[in-house]
Amino acid sequence: MKQITLLKSKLHRAIVTQTKLHYEGSITIDRELMDIANIKPYERVQVVNINNGNRFDTYVIEGERGSKQICLNGGAARLAEEGDRIIILSYVQLDEVSANSWKPNILVMDRNNDIK
Repeated sequence: MKQITLLKSKLHRAIVTQTKLHYEGSITIDRELMDIANIKPYERVQVVNINNGNRFDTYVIEGERGSKQICLNGGAARLAEEGDRIIILSYVQLDEVSANSWKPNILVMDRNNDIK
């Protein structure tokens, strides 16, 4: 059966809390936010910087639960600054029948990385 790619999870308008240039490349996300959004450690994500238009793919590493941390690591740290608003997207492959009833997890974030 044909597979299609759909949005699985979205953290919309999250705030970058930190950048670490000299670190293995990835994005660190508060584990609580990961759980609510259904994003797994080491999962591939797309990141869109609302402030400057940069788009890139990376993988997720688990941040401290409850920290509200969104940290860009390695080369990705050059694509955003602390305080920038970003969108974090993950995707899923589903067959066309399952896709008809699919609903993504979409979290809209406030200035403190709390869910609105």
